[in-house]
Amino acid sequence: MDALKKRILQDGKCFEGGILKVDSFINHQMDPMLMHQIAQEFVNRFKGVKINKIVTIEASGIAPAIMVGFIMQLPVVFVKKKQPKTMENMLTTTVHSFTKDRDYTVCISNNFLTAEDHVLFIDDFLANGNASLGMIDLIKQAGATLSGMGFVIEKAFQNGGKILREKGVHVESLAIIEDLSNCEIKIR
Repeated sequence: MDALKKRILQDGKCFEGGILKVDSFINHQMDPMLMHQIAQEFVNRFKGVKINKIVTIEASGIAPAIMVGFIMQLPVVFVKKKQPKTMENMLTTTVHSFTKDRDYTVCISNNFLTAEDHVLFIDDFLANGNASLGMIDLIKQAGATLSGMGFVIEKAFQNGGKILREKGVHVESLAIIEDLSNCEIKIR
């Protein structure tokens, strides 16, 4: 996805510890035209795959997931990081955030993730795969089927992509960052 790669090189910022900041166009301020292109690319890459629900995790995955859901005309459900008192039939798991370096108990209602669902998980980043593994756990708890996982940006120097692919997950990453050493962004 050339437009995304160009934008990462142009506006992305690198920080010590392998952190890539893309908050000016992906996950704080958003570029809706780029987000539409990202969503269309996910739709193309998962064409022909049985999907009836898009799922993401709070908060940065919501924008690309909504766009994918809009184009595919499918419902979008987001896994919450705080457990609402009103949520019924709650499924929970624990996820570690690489960026925030803390654990979250995330939850989703089994009313919106069921055994009939064929799920496409969409998120902004794939680093160590913690959010993805948590999502796989929730999908198993619900008896749903994981159809694939799409990531706007994958950090190839961390193990998430390798772990998911070894589990046989259909993974599509639109921009793969090879290295961030010396705060130099190297894209595959």
